[in-house]
This record gives sequence, structure tokens and C-alpha cells, in this order.
Amino acid sequence: MKEHIVRGFRFEIYKAPELSVFDRLLEIFTDLLTHTSGDFDEAIDWLRMLDEEYQLTTPEYTIDDFIEDLKKKGYIREEIDPNGGNGIRLSAKMEQNIRKQALNQIFGKLGKNGNGNHKTNKSGTGDDTTGEFRNYNFGDPVEKISITESLKNAQVNNGIGDFYLTEDDLIVEDSVHQSQMSTVLMIDISHSMILYGEDRITPAKKVAMALAELITTRYPKDTLDIIVFGDDAWPVKIQELPYLQVGPYHTNTVAGLQLAMDILRRKRNTNKQIFMITDGKPSCVRQADGSYYMNSYGLDEYVVQKCYNMASQARRLHIPITTFMIAQDPYLQRFVSEFTEANQGKAFYTGLNGLGHMIFEDYETNRKKRIR
Repeated sequence: MKEHIVRGFRFEIYKAPELSVFDRLLEIFTDLLTHTSGDFDEAIDWLRMLDEEYQLTTPEYTIDDFIEDLKKKGYIREEIDPNGGNGIRLSAKMEQNIRKQALNQIFGKLGKNGNGNHKTNKSGTGDDTTGEFRNYNFGDPVEKISITESLKNAQVNNGIGDFYLTEDDLIVEDSVHQSQMSTVLMIDISHSMILYGEDRITPAKKVAMALAELITTRYPKDTLDIIVFGDDAWPVKIQELPYLQVGPYHTNTVAGLQLAMDILRRKRNTNKQIFMITDGKPSCVRQADGSYYMNSYGLDEYVVQKCYNMASQARRLHIPITTFMIAQDPYLQRFVSEFTEANQGKAFYTGLNGLGHMIFEDYETNRKKRIR
């Protein structure tokens, strides 16, 4: 007989799979497109500079070869610009690739979390069982009926001698109700988002793209609307996110909240929420006659009170507001604290690092709220 040798586990140092030059360049280039707000020529110039410093390419595969492969693989396309020349435009495939990369960068540990449904504290129809049993109710799926428990119940209720099974004997395995969530993400694009040499808009865009990709792929029954606010507020499509830029705007937080609540009023989902990413104080409101009241010096009591009124209005509509404050000024943090108290929402005082994880964790937490 041959001797059988039983071997245990063998542990080796993990080696990541070797990426091709194209895949390596694509990952870097995708990140550069986010920083340049979708400007292809500027991103390529940056890629060439990085190549000179870090030798990203080889003599057999150059940046020009990479550009040709981008065209062949459908990531970019040539279009005639208004001046009659040829210009490069990002395709829908590249826009989705930017969102996917943002999702991987920010929510890289996503696979360790649930199965992608909104779990609440109420029982109902869903895929996840609670481990408990309850009486059958009209409309319960037949596949949820526990045959063993139902037969046992029939024996207890009706006896063994003259055995029969009625609807009252049926037992179903309880499951967790799957709710739906409607979210509005507000992004501050006022001028302060690029002041003092700190790029705050790029992390905000990455978070928005990651959240959009997360919801559309993992929670397709949820809705996500994204709005930006400066002097005014307006909605942006998911496809526009890579191209967002900061403008010479004040911060009209009231306009953003008004638009967010208008959007959520039209949603049929019970669970609704607003996420607001901002780094500065509210400094602008629009008057009834269409004019703007602006004051960038300190916290203007008139503007601040308008914000508190909007927070209270959202609370009455059962719309919690979670504010992600990326400024450290104590007087601004006090404003956010009072704003949060008026709404009975939540506030996170954070820098740019970890912003995405905070938003993801709060999104997951809010999804588990009890349905009203």
C-alpha cells in the first residue's frame, strides 16, 4: 500500500497578480481624470510627467500606445470640437470606470458587509431569516412555510388519530423586511472648497461617485440624487460627477436643503435622508424678490436662522440630515452642532481622510432604521 501523507495548511506571502502595462496605466490615468475634472489632455500631460519620473512605460509600450488602446477598448472617442479641430472625449465606459475605481478605493472592504438589502427591525418578506417562527398570514410566500413546524403544530392542535392540516396550523419562518432608501447627497462647490491650497472638491467627488456606484449596483431599488450648491443649488447627473468643478460661489446652504427636500417629497420610499458635505459656513440666501443676500464675514444671524428653519422643517418631514463637516473652525463646528440639534440628525467633524468610510458606514446604519 502506498503511504498517504496528510499535509496541513501552507502559508505563503501574498503576491498580487501582475498587471499589464495598460492596466497599470489605466488605474493611474483614471485617478488623474478625477483630479482634472475629466480634462483628458491635462490628465495625459500629468501621466507623461509621472512616466518620466517613475518609468511607468517600456520601450515597447509608450504613452502613445496607451492612448491608442484607450480608443480601441472604447474608453475614449474622438469628436470634432466647435472650433473645427479634433478633440478627445471620455466615453460612458470610462465614466463608469472612474466610478468603479472610486468605489474600490473608498469602499474596498465592502465584501465583508451584508448581502445588499435594507434590513430593518420589522419582520416581513425578505431573504434573510430571523431564526424565529410565526403563524402564517395571508399573502406569505408558500416557500416560507416550514413543513416540519406546520406538521408538528397540526399534531398538537388536532391529534394524531384523525390527522388533518388547516391554515391555522401553518407556520412560516420569519424573515427581515427589506426596506428601500432615498438619499440626496449635497456637495458644496463654493470657492472655499479649493482655498488655502487644499483640494477638497476631489475627495467629495470621489465619495459621490463611489456612493452612486454602490447604490446602482448593490442596492438597485434605492434612489440617489446628487445636488451641488453654491450661490444656488441644482441637480447633477451621475455621469456629470467626474467633471464637477468649484466656482466663484458663496455658500447657499438653504437653497441646497430646499431642493433636497423637494426631491425627497416626491419619493415614495418611507426611509429618506440627506447627506451634506461642506467645509464652510452658510453665507448666502436668495430673497423672495430674486435678489441675493450675501455676507462672508463671520456667521450672519439672518443666514444662520434660515438654515435652522430648514433643519426644523426637514425634521417635521422625518428627513434626517447628516452633515460631514470638513472644516475645523470651532465657531463653524458650533453652528453645525446647533443645526444638527434643530434637525435631530447627525454630524461628523472630519478631515478629508476617511470621509468615504464615514459616509458608507452611516449609510448602512440608516438603512437599518425601523420603517415608520
